Amino acid sequence: MEAVTVEGVTKTFRIYKERASTLKERLIRKDRNRFDSFLALDNVSLTIKKGSTVGLMGRNGSGKSTLLKLLTGILYPDQGTIRMKGKVSSLLELGAGFHPDFTGRENIYMNASILGLSKREINRKLNDIILFSELGKYIENPVKNYSSGMYMRLAFSIAIMVEPDILLIDEVLAVGDAAFQQKCMDQLIKLKRNGTTIVFVSHDLGAMEKLCDRVVWISKGKIVEDGSPRKTIDKYLSFLAEEENKRLISEQDTDNSSKEHERDAVEEESVISRDPSTDVDENRWGNKNVEIYEVELLDKQFKSKLSYLSNEPLNIILKYRVNVAVQKPIFGIGIFTIDHINCYGTNTHIDQYYIEELKENETGNIEIQIPSLHLGTGTYLLSVAVHDENGHQFDYHDKKYSFKVSSLSNETGIIKLNPKWLQRSGEF
Repeated sequence: MEAVTVEGVTKTFRIYKERASTLKERLIRKDRNRFDSFLALDNVSLTIKKGSTVGLMGRNGSGKSTLLKLLTGILYPDQGTIRMKGKVSSLLELGAGFHPDFTGRENIYMNASILGLSKREINRKLNDIILFSELGKYIENPVKNYSSGMYMRLAFSIAIMVEPDILLIDEVLAVGDAAFQQKCMDQLIKLKRNGTTIVFVSHDLGAMEKLCDRVVWISKGKIVEDGSPRKTIDKYLSFLAEEENKRLISEQDTDNSSKEHERDAVEEESVISRDPSTDVDENRWGNKNVEIYEVELLDKQFKSKLSYLSNEPLNIILKYRVNVAVQKPIFGIGIFTIDHINCYGTNTHIDQYYIEELKENETGNIEIQIPSLHLGTGTYLLSVAVHDENGHQFDYHDKKYSFKVSSLSNETGIIKLNPKWLQRSGEF
């Protein structure tokens, strides 16, 4: 049996560039009341079975909250139909339906009445609502004096205690301490076991995977993926990693362009007016007998990449030029966390890749291939260097480059060890 049916729903919003504030302005400037149309949902169809829990996920502005507001009846679709079977309770915004001058107790009666409970039913559930909200003596205070966490506790307590057939939740569980968040999650699981249909919008993918039977990924007003939580979340995280990679590369290109403009401006200045002592890079040193003039981070197809998934390959290219001939140079790399904890370091000598000589005016590339990036989620810094056998630096770039790593799993820490778990009976 279907509890929620969404068929061909489209919703468009008008974003006005200039909005008239008075009737006179509307009459005089009617041709200037211009707007852009924003397509929040584009021909979306979705069915949710009774008693199932469905998560809606996507980036900000993708249409998740708009769909939830359509399900509650706060908004109406421009096209398409929505059918809801059963009593609906929603928790979309903190304190929605609360009167700021009423006490918590008075707002329970008012809000629960809006959700369809009679006074007798509210009286029967009142103590349970107050107990779950953990507000205690504050229940007699006006809610305008409540913190956002207190608002959320009261609103959530009312929403779940009305025992709805369909419960709609939009990202409000992010408010409150860890203990209350876990309490809310336990209550949602209890409602789920009792047959309540739950539609859940959140950016907490861990909660999404734990709670939901099915996850729907919405992007730019369309359903991109609809399936099992783990599979859908993995695809979503891969998409986010690729989007982050595009953003980082764009930022890098913009930064490089800005630096080129600055360099051109400096070169146009008079040589006499320049102070060479100011041309110092605190994160780079060495005598420049061998100079690393460019560093590239690439994927397995050797395309520029700055955002990786754990266990993806990482290729690092060091482009060098030789200003003075050197014997037995050593190239090296180091990877650090954003707070400068050393994760890994190696060089050509450690890995027994020996270079006998670099001749003057020679140019070339050193390629470091890392088949699998066993790092946890986070931002990492990269150092690169070239020096002689005694450690005298030709060119050292100290944590001048960065890249990001995302993980499809929930391990914590810096590295991924990929353990195997076994169970054996008896003593080992």
